[in-house]
Amino acid sequence: MAIRRALVSVSDKTGIVEFCRELAQLGVEIISTGGTQALLKQENVPVIGISEVTKFPEILDGRVKTLHPAVHSGLLAIRDSAAHRAAMEELGLDYIDLVVVNLYPFKETIAKPGVTYEEAIENIDIGGPTMLRSAAKNHAFVTVVVDAGDYAQVLAEVKNGGDTTLETRKRLAAKVFRHTAAYDALISAYFAEQLNEPLPEKLTVTYEKVQDLRYGENPHQQAAFYAKPLASAGGIASAEQLHGKELSYNNINDANAAIGIVKEFDEPAVVAVKHMNPCGVGIGANVFEAFSKAYEADPTSIFGGIVAANRTIDATTAEKLGSIFLEIIIAPDFAPDALEILRRKKNIRLLRLGGLDAPAAERKPEWLVTSVAGGMLVQQSDVHHLSVADLKTVTSREPTAEELKQLLFAWKVVKHVKSNAILLAKDSMTIGVGAGQMNRVGAARIAIEQAGEKARGAVLASDAFFPMGDTLELAAKAGITAVIQPGGSIRDEDSIAVANANNIAMVMTGVRHFRH
Repeated sequence: MAIRRALVSVSDKTGIVEFCRELAQLGVEIISTGGTQALLKQENVPVIGISEVTKFPEILDGRVKTLHPAVHSGLLAIRDSAAHRAAMEELGLDYIDLVVVNLYPFKETIAKPGVTYEEAIENIDIGGPTMLRSAAKNHAFVTVVVDAGDYAQVLAEVKNGGDTTLETRKRLAAKVFRHTAAYDALISAYFAEQLNEPLPEKLTVTYEKVQDLRYGENPHQQAAFYAKPLASAGGIASAEQLHGKELSYNNINDANAAIGIVKEFDEPAVVAVKHMNPCGVGIGANVFEAFSKAYEADPTSIFGGIVAANRTIDATTAEKLGSIFLEIIIAPDFAPDALEILRRKKNIRLLRLGGLDAPAAERKPEWLVTSVAGGMLVQQSDVHHLSVADLKTVTSREPTAEELKQLLFAWKVVKHVKSNAILLAKDSMTIGVGAGQMNRVGAARIAIEQAGEKARGAVLASDAFFPMGDTLELAAKAGITAVIQPGGSIRDEDSIAVANANNIAMVMTGVRHFRH
């Protein structure tokens, strides 16, 4: 068989003139519609209009033009079926061997600021997906192209043998079904948003590949990085890499964790992360002071870590950052001289990401997807914002103004530590982090041991309530002066009694921050 007739109708016209010109030179008859037909005529590429095939005009402002038996019989007829051939001959219908279609720009339309509902609806393609699916179903005989990146291979095969190979047609058909599925998923998500139905009875999500990764968490695991088609600003998928080698699976996970923490703060803040847990967090009058505190919090664990800042990196800070081994530095921007300093290190990844300095209280929750064997869990991201007015003092002693400041700082960080989580803070920096323990008192021991003598006069934050008073007893022995926790245990009075006996001020938030 050979490709004799092609139906071409594209919204994205990249490369289409050159592709069709070469097809025409190979003797392929080109059928087209609307703007594509006009462009090909303008460029002197031989083309016939769809109405010449259907014997029916394009109607309803172009809504109906290819939805016609003369089109779909030509796409769906099984060429080696005697019955199909007889039907085509009896009705005077001809075959279509190649379909080149991409769809109305629905994603680009809804991404535009101020787009109306009516505009969005008009950019839902009907005829395009129908032709693509018909051709893809009949890929045993029909070649279907939805991606301009495939034009060259199709041309090469047609030049070589008159037709594409079955293997190529299968590959292109599979790409079509992925393309139309993603297109429908975007439309479904748009309606869910319009109707405020974020958790419908059927949930279809789509992502676009950003890059293949060398491996996953470990070298024997295959992995890739995908992004939402309309990813919100301020997320790792929107970051621009300015320097350094390719990001790894673990780099992306850790960077995502660092970004989530640094966005908690309105004041200049720097976060250092290892294995998705903060090992050092500091806030200060400027980014240099903030990084100095984050570094001093744990100068051992920061080695080989990821650092995120919510202010532009200046030269002074860059010099200090460049003096230690770091995998990634993320910031809203880098001053030119800072960039020059950091680029001296060949492999360090530098990521520029806007939105890191946006007001923390204005953050909106996103829907997060976690896969489990045979399914997935969907939940809102934890962007709960706490203020002094939300706190309830449950001890005899009220926290001082400085203690309140440190408690709120610690609370913003502990919500990002793997549960069970205990965090100690002092002077607007973390000094001890106990993460991912099976019991809360174990997490407290780790945090207190890390803090050492610095624990005296520090505050303690717990991501969930204390089931008994043993954690407060440890805190008291270490010299902790104030505690923040959700409360809600049936034995809250045990912890309150220990706090009162040791003159510890304790506040409850009524909000838990489990992170598994």
